[in-house]
Formats: sequence, C-alpha cells, structure tokens
Amino acid sequence: MTTVDHSDRMIQVDRLIAAPRDLVFKMLTEARHLDQWWGPDGFITETHEMDFSVGGLWRYTMHGPEKDWPNWIRYTEISPPERIAYDHGAEIGEPAWFEGSITLKTEGTGTRITITLVFPTPEAKEGSLKYGAVDGGKQTLARLDAYVTSSLQSAKPASSSRIMPPAG
Repeated sequence: MTTVDHSDRMIQVDRLIAAPRDLVFKMLTEARHLDQWWGPDGFITETHEMDFSVGGLWRYTMHGPEKDWPNWIRYTEISPPERIAYDHGAEIGEPAWFEGSITLKTEGTGTRITITLVFPTPEAKEGSLKYGAVDGGKQTLARLDAYVTSSLQSAKPASSSRIMPPAG
C-alpha cells in the first residue's frame, strides 16, 4: 500500500467533545444546527441551501465582523457516523480551495472530531494559515462543543422534586 504524505499541504485540528458520536454527527448534517456553531468566533453562518448527500451542495455565507464570506461545500463522501469528505470553495463556479474531511471517533464516552484540510499547493496552505485557519478551526470546534453540550443539557428531563406531606 502506498502512503502519500500531504503534510506540506495539510492543516488539521481536532477536539474531544463530551457527547456521543451519533449526536455530534447529526450536528454536521442539518443547516438548523450548523448555522448555530459553524465558523470562528464573531461569525454568523447563514445557510442558503443544503443537500446533505454525496454530490449535494451546502451553500452558505459566513457573516464576519468586517466582511461577508460566501462559501460552498460539495459532499464527496458521507459515511455515518464516522466520516464526511467534501470540496470547499467560495463563489459558485470557482474551483475548490481545498479538499476537507471530518472524522468522528468514539473516545471513552465522548467523540474525537478531526477536521483535515488538504490544499492543492503548499502556497495555498500558507495563505490559509495567514488568515488564521488553525485558530479559526479550533474556535469552530469549541463552538460545536458548546452547542452540543447545550443541546444535551436542554434534552435532560428536569429533576422532579416530590413534596412529602409532614409526618403527623
């Protein structure tokens, strides 16, 4: 088997999230969830269309503090609940900036999520690093963690307190 080293063109970030893999995967599959956490701190994601299927398109805008950033993702592989691969670009009709993948692995009672970006050239990777791709990726995964944790908390039933009559 041949192994290709893409380290000169690759960025990778990961985080352990204290939630089951199926739940974390679900947060990657629906616009109503993605719009709540996708993107670095200070950004708001607005989905325009989403077809979560192989060959399907997710088109969205990331509204930043100083600029709006159009984005598209074309899904190339979906293997629930462990892997999503995609091409990622900006304006529709332009070539992809990079190939991405998201993997989810059960780790204890949580999920290790890893985002891997492979750029066409080392120079393209360096350009992305200058825009803060690593910090942005870490912030995005922290936002996912907070959103999943909040979802788990709101799904827990309220503890019932029974009032016992005084003995008498």
